[in-house]
Amino acid sequence: MAEQIKGNMVSGNPTKALIGFTLPMVAGNLFQQFYNIMDSIIVGNVVGEDALAAVGASTAITMLFVMVAMGTGIGCSVVISQLFGAKQLEQMKTAISTALLSVLGFSIFLSLLGILINRQLMRLMGTPENIFQDAAEYMQIYFFGFAFLFLYNAFSAVFNALGDSVKPLLFLIFSSLLNIILDLYFVAELRMGVPGVAWATLISQAISAFLSFFFLMRKLWGIQTAQYERFDVELLVSMIKVAIPTIVQQSIVSIGMLLIQSAVNRFGSTFLAGYTAATKIDGIAIVPMIAVGNAMSTYVAQNMGAKKTERIPMGYRICLVMAAGIGLLIALALHFTGESFVGLFMSADSSAEAISVGTAYLSTVSLFYFVMGSMNVSNGVLRGAADMGWFLSSSVCNLLTRVTLTYALADATQGMIIMWANPAGWAVGLVIALIRYFQGGWKKKEII
Repeated sequence: MAEQIKGNMVSGNPTKALIGFTLPMVAGNLFQQFYNIMDSIIVGNVVGEDALAAVGASTAITMLFVMVAMGTGIGCSVVISQLFGAKQLEQMKTAISTALLSVLGFSIFLSLLGILINRQLMRLMGTPENIFQDAAEYMQIYFFGFAFLFLYNAFSAVFNALGDSVKPLLFLIFSSLLNIILDLYFVAELRMGVPGVAWATLISQAISAFLSFFFLMRKLWGIQTAQYERFDVELLVSMIKVAIPTIVQQSIVSIGMLLIQSAVNRFGSTFLAGYTAATKIDGIAIVPMIAVGNAMSTYVAQNMGAKKTERIPMGYRICLVMAAGIGLLIALALHFTGESFVGLFMSADSSAEAISVGTAYLSTVSLFYFVMGSMNVSNGVLRGAADMGWFLSSSVCNLLTRVTLTYALADATQGMIIMWANPAGWAVGLVIALIRYFQGGWKKKEII
């Protein structure tokens, strides 16, 4: 029975439960971003500025699919969390099995599609010719490893749904360290260049996926239940209803990056190198706020399943303070030291202009991280309650604001509108989520 109770957030002190659950998620996501940054630092310093730009040209697409993978997992985890909170353990196991089988099939389909349209995607984005071949080769290898990427994120989402955020942290630490070791070996030792970075990522994700599967099966075997179905169409439909809007929301950052990068690619590889370095740092900086929002979602889902909605407002206030506080601390650090961070990715002597672009981006965007954190927590309430109409509205309006501003003002500002478009989108998304939270309609939503 211990396994059934462990990870439950429907009783006890909400502050203790949320902090204990969130911190491993923050640490794990930081490690994930850390090895992404190390990819760029290694390739930028060992191979050069063009190689860094090639990885950057691929980043918008790879991050889009990473967010699709994360959104798929988180969408499934809402249903699993609610079943766990309601102590419907046979249904919970059926939901987990259904989710994993569906994610496997979905990832294989996307992998084949990506391999077929890889070069067309790079052309569509206007990738500069001097980096096109490296960028396309990187993407081709990345697409081969989609099943590992999606399953790894699905396994982590299931652990989180069961209130266990420590095991995903351990797998991420292992994956991050292995990825860095392979980066150094493939790029610095074997001189494989940009493709070496892609192979390092694929191999580390594959090994972590297998380890995650083994430990998840062991955890589920420890939860004693009656016989359960391996696949349930009704549960799949319920998960899809949550997963699709969640995929859109989790993909907002990456879709925005994809469209915005298409707009700024024409400013050349130097601008792109600076923008790439800045967005790598930006990516790791916003991770804690995203993790707090995801923790809010799990907390809400479990308490909705247990019919304890009275616990949610206190959890919401706790998460708002955590996200806004973290955002302000990170902003303080990046606003004054952004140039040093951007300078890690390339030589100060040969890439001064690129470093200047990246520094300007970071020093402005970081001032609004507290808005981004508050938006993620507010959206976490809506997602956990399966209030997907409002959740999706907040996310889409965020995206439309950012893209519209970028395309309208890119030429007039020589691409630098990107530093203001993101905060504007976050503010619009936050306002919409707050309207729904205080209106209270999310309390009446049901998914199980």
